[in-house]
Amino acid sequence: MTPFFSVIIPLYNKAKFIEETLQSVINQDFLDFEIIIVDDGSTDQSIEIVKQFKDERIVLIQQENKGVSEARNNGISIAKGQFIALIDADDYWYKNHLNVLKQQITQFPNAGLYCNNYEIYLDKNTKRDANFNFNYGTDSLIVKDFFRGNIINSIAWTSAVAFSKDKFDAVGEFNINLDTSEDLDLWIKFALKYEVAFNPTITMAYKYYIPDSLTKKETNLIRLNFINSYSKEEANNAALKHYLDINRYALAIRCKVLKEFSIYKTAKRQILLSNLNFKQKLLLYSPRIMLVVLKKIQTVLIKNNIYISAFK
Repeated sequence: MTPFFSVIIPLYNKAKFIEETLQSVINQDFLDFEIIIVDDGSTDQSIEIVKQFKDERIVLIQQENKGVSEARNNGISIAKGQFIALIDADDYWYKNHLNVLKQQITQFPNAGLYCNNYEIYLDKNTKRDANFNFNYGTDSLIVKDFFRGNIINSIAWTSAVAFSKDKFDAVGEFNINLDTSEDLDLWIKFALKYEVAFNPTITMAYKYYIPDSLTKKETNLIRLNFINSYSKEEANNAALKHYLDINRYALAIRCKVLKEFSIYKTAKRQILLSNLNFKQKLLLYSPRIMLVVLKKIQTVLIKNNIYISAFK
């Protein structure tokens, strides 16, 4: 029998987390799904832990280390379900996650991307709800301006979305040439082609403080090239330009701190300053030492359950 969802879990050296993550999937209230775990050449005990689970819905495939994009694409290629739900091997679903996604799909059958709300663990003891730049209550809705809605947190979070396999194929899969930002690239492609649905119910937890071992290498030049790959589209789409400028801003700040001044200057030059708020403009032109000090202060504040963002 064909499952409604195929749950795709890319796995690379997550032995400390995969048991909890996988159990959170198995514990779902909505039961009509298969689980496809794609091991991307793990060298720890991840596979052995997965094999301890005897649930017949679990399919384990293995590949040489090729990166998260190929792992997800390979899992989706063999998926039997009509809809794909993603979760990374160190994230966590609450029991209602798939049920809430199913409700969205039923309510908005023509949408291309379905997004649940989520919470972010800044460290093991400090968490906050994701915040978005649009008005919403408690009911599911179609996001009217997806790109401007993303300028605080991403409406589409990898472990909190679903989409049909057919529409995934139509927009062009995960870009295997991106070693970072491959998820943002996919959400842009979906939003340019289809409506995006959103449910404000928090159904998953993202552990921000855990390093992303799925990324083979993360370079800021790749981030810049990804952003600029949409230069034609942003020229005719002010909302997309705004969203990409926020990404350029974040990249510029990151590069200044890391002393990658060439990329910093390029990203800064491409930003339309009216797309930034006062706080962001101030930080963009601040001396590097000030940014380093502010980052340390932010870390201390987080440990005291205080979070201050430059995005609002």
